[in-house]
Amino acid sequence: MSMKAIVFRNNKVVLEEKDKPKIQKPTDAIVRVTSAAICGSDLHMYEGRAPIEEGKTLGHEIIGIIDEVGPGVEQLKKGDRVVMPFNIACGKCYNCVKGFSSACLYLNNAHAGAAFGYADQGPYDGGQTEYVRVPSADYLAMKLPGEPHDEYEDDFLMLADIFPTAFHAAKLAAVEPGKAVAIIGAGPVGLLSVISAKVLGAHEIYVVDHQETRLEKARELGAIPVNLADGDPVEQIIKLRKSNDLLVDTQRPGEDKLLEGVQSGIDAVGYQSHDQNDVSKEDHVQAIKYLSKLVLPAGHIGLIGIYLPQDPGEKGAAAKGIYEYPLGEIWNKAITVGGGQCPVRMYDHQLRDLVIAGGARPGTIVTHHIPIEDAVDMYEHFDRREPGVHKVVITFKN
Repeated sequence: MSMKAIVFRNNKVVLEEKDKPKIQKPTDAIVRVTSAAICGSDLHMYEGRAPIEEGKTLGHEIIGIIDEVGPGVEQLKKGDRVVMPFNIACGKCYNCVKGFSSACLYLNNAHAGAAFGYADQGPYDGGQTEYVRVPSADYLAMKLPGEPHDEYEDDFLMLADIFPTAFHAAKLAAVEPGKAVAIIGAGPVGLLSVISAKVLGAHEIYVVDHQETRLEKARELGAIPVNLADGDPVEQIIKLRKSNDLLVDTQRPGEDKLLEGVQSGIDAVGYQSHDQNDVSKEDHVQAIKYLSKLVLPAGHIGLIGIYLPQDPGEKGAAAKGIYEYPLGEIWNKAITVGGGQCPVRMYDHQLRDLVIAGGARPGTIVTHHIPIEDAVDMYEHFDRREPGVHKVVITFKN
């Protein structure tokens, strides 16, 4: 049986016919995909910035229905609705047992960590297709209520990657009630970082971007938008904090310094940050520069935007993932910095139940639903960061 798939071929993203995957190990399952999202990190391969194997099916945000299970699968059955974390993990190795499914030691011979349909993350095809093979199915596939394409389809799909990723960023940034938070980037992860920060109790949340439609969505979610076009975002945020008379009136002598920044910062952009003086150009560490200035002494930064160890699209040190950044300022201010891929399994069950309880609707950031036949064209629109193209979902309704 053949199926349609979005594949990396000859340095391009193309639509191809591929064979339906088969059970390879007793612990595998085959999932019939009902929705798969295009992620901003897919663009790294689309742009030639992350080397990926020829012929690999893309896509790591996947929801669907169990179509077949191997003889070693005990907790799932045909017909179950499931969502998979983008991390592929065994659930049994040292790192998985500690909760770091993003650093599984078993399922990628090259290094720790594996994923669906991504560069340098093992030999696993992704889910921008009609069927996908899921290794370690009992551990990876999280059971969901409801039916395909119901009111929760988009919300549950966000559990595959960007909602847990955003929540992880907020945890790395030590977001708590009463803390002020700055998020650099209002893409999908940045927007869901707003939701995550609110879930964790923050209500003074600043979001920095240059695209008005993204900033308007951030406003809708309850954040304070900060437009790069209006000047230095660090200065803008400090000015906004100091203009709050209630905050000013709480300060004892010396504590006015607490209004010269925020306690928690999130980099939701990564190595493709825009240069402060020219948004048509990149400054790989611009987001880190903002946060090193903005985050207060003893504060926290979560680097959830991607920084790759190899970048074929760059030259010099940056091609090897080596960047200059203000370590002296970060060290002197005793800022704690955390980063890396999100271990989705650490959070996905609690976030699923949060969605069910009505505590979050991450699917509200989805702007486009398309058939797979339109996916190649939509990659181009998404890559151009066209206004209003925030989050694209490929739907399969057969």
